[in-house]
Amino acid sequence: MIRLKSNAEVKKLRKAAIIVFETLEMLSHEIRPGVTLKRLDTLAEDFIRSKNAIPGFKGMYGFPATLCLSPNNMVVHGVPNNIELVESDILGVDCGTLLDGFYGDSARTYAVGEISDNRKKLLHVTQEALYKGIEQAKPGNRLRDIGHAIQSYVESFGYSVVREMVGHGIGRDLHEEPQVPNYGKAGTGILLKAGMTLAIEPMVNMGTKDIYTHKDGWAVLTKDGQDSAHFEHTIAITEDGPVILSHSDTTIFD
Repeated sequence: MIRLKSNAEVKKLRKAAIIVFETLEMLSHEIRPGVTLKRLDTLAEDFIRSKNAIPGFKGMYGFPATLCLSPNNMVVHGVPNNIELVESDILGVDCGTLLDGFYGDSARTYAVGEISDNRKKLLHVTQEALYKGIEQAKPGNRLRDIGHAIQSYVESFGYSVVREMVGHGIGRDLHEEPQVPNYGKAGTGILLKAGMTLAIEPMVNMGTKDIYTHKDGWAVLTKDGQDSAHFEHTIAITEDGPVILSHSDTTIFD
């Protein structure tokens, strides 16, 4: 069942999502060669709790950490460990919070030091694909319009979109209906309505779309070993179109 949110509920979602934004901003100053993934996770948990929020991922389905940290050819769901980042890595950081009964969720892929032009392009295309998808999240459109916009843009650069991992509704639960694929046929799927709140999150591979799960049961990697990038925002659909909740520039229903 899809749960439409009132303006008051959207404001609560916004408060949770802005803490995610602030966490990702804080981490942008900490992600550098030599830092360990566990150190980043500890910094994030301490920061989130300092805002009187709860790490949204920790303990969810048994996940053991605050952040999903996924370097290079890891798509999503990497468990923080003592591996140190090195110059030229890219690092996907997925973060969630729980505040006053509502979740926020957002992700970015960061450059670690100076990265190759190929990696810069992958990050740029993936982030732009996210905004192409968000543009379609408006009343009267269909759910698959979001994925079609993402897929069309990504594939025009010769990249591929992961099929098995998708975006989702969000609210009192981290994962609500509907699922939001990053691919699909335009004009199909459920009708989008004001009051829907979604986490839109393209996961884009430089090579094949095929993936596999690591033996740890969490990390998802590209089957061909090529790089992957991940960007995500929590958004609300309003009568005037999409509003990004997980960004500092948004004003909600003032």
